Amino acid sequence: MSSYYPVLLDLRGRAAVVIGGDDVAAEKAAALAACGAQVTVLSPTFCEALLALAERGAARLCQRAYTPGDLTGAFVVVAATTDPNLIEAIWQETRQGGQLVNIVDQPRHCSFILPSILRRGALTIAVSTEGASPGLAKRIRQQLETLFPAAYAPYLRLAAAARKRLRAGGVSYQRRDEFFGAYVASDALTSLEQHDWAAAAETTATLLRRCGIEAQAAALEEEAKA
Repeated sequence: MSSYYPVLLDLRGRAAVVIGGDDVAAEKAAALAACGAQVTVLSPTFCEALLALAERGAARLCQRAYTPGDLTGAFVVVAATTDPNLIEAIWQETRQGGQLVNIVDQPRHCSFILPSILRRGALTIAVSTEGASPGLAKRIRQQLETLFPAAYAPYLRLAAAARKRLRAGGVSYQRRDEFFGAYVASDALTSLEQHDWAAAAETTATLLRRCGIEAQAAALEEEAKA
């Protein structure tokens, strides 16, 4: 039986604290910032990647070691450290504060673990081995990259534009489901892989017309490119 409940967190505008100044900490801070979190990084020293992150305004750097109380107000905490005393202090503070915490490579001191992520625009695919083998999870995710190419980002935007029109037109759930069956079976994705935006939009417009929805291919194309 699985020990973890998979979930997607909305971190927009939420306070996140990253403890550590190396490249691992930089990777975690960048991922949190990319999701809209307000990121603060605590460390006596910072790697180049963290300095660059701060330069872009994606994170606030506090050049000092962690002390108890630093995590007050944080929604999520991520630490990249191997110091057992520091690990225990962070764990205890987050437990008392009821905060989400991930200490890298320390599953016993984590209230959540991070899967290997593949993103294609609005499409997110998470691969997890529940900590058994992160390296294997990474390689599975790399294999999935070939199955879900970069064209899936505009493919989903085009699908979202079509869904909006179907809902606005009062098309039934069953007809909408039939539309997306036809959409997946169509050559829209292939056209996008070939950078033929106009053809993908025209295919989508044709499928919409079959559902009684008049749509301009040019408008669909513009939304797919947004």
